[in-house]
Amino acid sequence: MISVDSLLYGIALAGVAVQASSGVLEAGRRPFDLFGMVVVALAAALGGGTLRDVMLDRKVFWIADQSYLTAAVLAGLATFALVRIRALPPKLFLLPDAVGLALFTVSGTQAALAMGAPWLVASLMGVITGVFGGILRDVLCNQIPLVFVGQLYATASWAGALLLVGLSLWGGVSPGWAALAGGSLVLTIRLCALAFDWRLPVFAVRS
Repeated sequence: MISVDSLLYGIALAGVAVQASSGVLEAGRRPFDLFGMVVVALAAALGGGTLRDVMLDRKVFWIADQSYLTAAVLAGLATFALVRIRALPPKLFLLPDAVGLALFTVSGTQAALAMGAPWLVASLMGVITGVFGGILRDVLCNQIPLVFVGQLYATASWAGALLLVGLSLWGGVSPGWAALAGGSLVLTIRLCALAFDWRLPVFAVRS
């Protein structure tokens, strides 16, 4: 039977790989060379978790375990090679980005809970882990960050993080099932937001 630690480790590695791929797919719309692609991939894959670990005063995850760094580099290079062989739709990065958002939200929330963080802090650590890498990716690609202008993004992350926290702390649900429920909610809301254009109200100055 898979242990909880192994499950969370796998989720975090998968999130890193998926977000690295999304970074390359987004950067592919710019005339970046291979080095530029790798930089964007690493920013997307490692940025959120790095900020989370600094805020929680713990050793940065990819410095403690270089498997994360290796997974990000390999996923970025593999995606770069694939894109050079076959043209892909410009918005294809949105799908792996949605999956990465779900995986990172779960891993970030669980990491904060393991540190004994209060429930609200733990949920926000999940959001930071989920969205900050994407913000770095978009800034490096000279884009307005998707989290600020697109369909529901951080909201989806926070909903899933709160569900995970609630099930873990008060619902008596095992960490694995809580992670599955929280991640599924993030992914469902994000994909529905993309399909049906769900957005938060926008501040507009009246003329």
